Amino acid sequence: MEHLSRSAIDDPLADPAACARDSELMKSLGLNVLRVYEVDPSKNHDACMKSFADAGIYLLLDIATPKYSINRKMPEYDTRLYSAYTKTVSAFANYPNMLAFVAGNEVTNDKTNTLASAYVKAAVRDIKKYLKATHKRSIPVGYASNDDEFIRDAIKDYFACGEPDEQVDFFGVNMYEWCGNSSFQKSGYADRTKEFENYSKPVFLSEYGCNLVTPREFTEVAAIYGPDMTGVWSGGVVYEWTQENNNYGLVHISNGVASPLPDYKNLQQVLSQVKPQGVKMDALASSSSSSSAAHAISCPPQSENWKASTQLPPTPSEGACKCMRDNLSCVASDKLSNTSEGNSTLNPTGDQIDMLCGLVSCSEIGGNAEKGIYGAYSFCSPSEKLSWLYQQYMKSHPKGQCDFEGYAQAARPSRKDLDSCSTIQPAVKPPSGISSDTKDKKASQGTALEPPTFFWMLVAAVISHFII
Repeated sequence: MEHLSRSAIDDPLADPAACARDSELMKSLGLNVLRVYEVDPSKNHDACMKSFADAGIYLLLDIATPKYSINRKMPEYDTRLYSAYTKTVSAFANYPNMLAFVAGNEVTNDKTNTLASAYVKAAVRDIKKYLKATHKRSIPVGYASNDDEFIRDAIKDYFACGEPDEQVDFFGVNMYEWCGNSSFQKSGYADRTKEFENYSKPVFLSEYGCNLVTPREFTEVAAIYGPDMTGVWSGGVVYEWTQENNNYGLVHISNGVASPLPDYKNLQQVLSQVKPQGVKMDALASSSSSSSAAHAISCPPQSENWKASTQLPPTPSEGACKCMRDNLSCVASDKLSNTSEGNSTLNPTGDQIDMLCGLVSCSEIGGNAEKGIYGAYSFCSPSEKLSWLYQQYMKSHPKGQCDFEGYAQAARPSRKDLDSCSTIQPAVKPPSGISSDTKDKKASQGTALEPPTFFWMLVAAVISHFII
């Protein structure tokens, strides 16, 4: 699902009353997984997570938000994104009904912006590493793609190839090909299923539910959870829970009351008629161990339709950026603020960077995801990058003034170890103020729901949930 940019995060898991209401309706519908597209990690989610745990519902959570996400047109992966992502992960990782994290949703959506996938895959790598270092339980991290005909093969292979630590743990496809009373063959589902027959990762429909014909009868459910697809697919996510202007809702909410719509009743009926047979991870591992080499995914070659390099951007390190800035004698002034920069360079900071990149080299603060070349400080914040450029300009113009119309100011370096700054790795620890043990205890009170021990077919009858 694509989000319009807005300043405030609308967090559906921070409303205990709504969660208590919706969890019962979802339980009656027969769901076991809920996908949420954005949350505010600073808020308390104990009550909502317990409501869904009591209803036997696990959470599939996207970690990006409109403010903190990789921009497909001008992709970067910096310290601000890394910090935001890890805060979200730490806020939810210890809930026993936390199923998996989605590191990106349709970031690359056609052949014109495939370079963005290198940055998303770097985020996948880093979140997996962060989880391994800071949390006891292994939680899958994956990606949700659209179904663009020009990139569908390349993108699924790109996220599953390379070093194990860089690969997604699962792959989702947002697919709306089955409309009305179509069929497995006519809809294109048969073709997509064949394409994933030998895929090395769990794959599921991260969004489905075409609404060109309404009310939706969800005739695709019998195929998704039947013999045509269960050997390849791990279920799917119906889009979406609440009725909005796009007319995809299962329930209508007014004055705090949720009323089931015809789509809800139709979905409930078809879900009650399916009995999917899951595949546990131990059985999967046993059956595939002898053929793992045959199922290994090769990275897609670069082409007109796919340009992303397999060389990924480095892990953002606040320590490296701070070290660099502390070595400089000409830095960005307080006249510039990171709070107004967002993902756009249409601001004074961006204008200054553009201007200076025409005067000095920007190689150390830039990145080229097609060539797989990234500067030592390519992950620093815009003001830190600008400080680097001011310093480089002053080195080549020693008689000039460190002013730049008030956007720069002289500074006294507190360090003299610039050559070693780029080697400083990020501090891998849970953000301050987040107590994992407390969350784990509170979420499990009063419920027998246990952390998932397998992923294949656990996503069987799932639902998107996003409240505007």
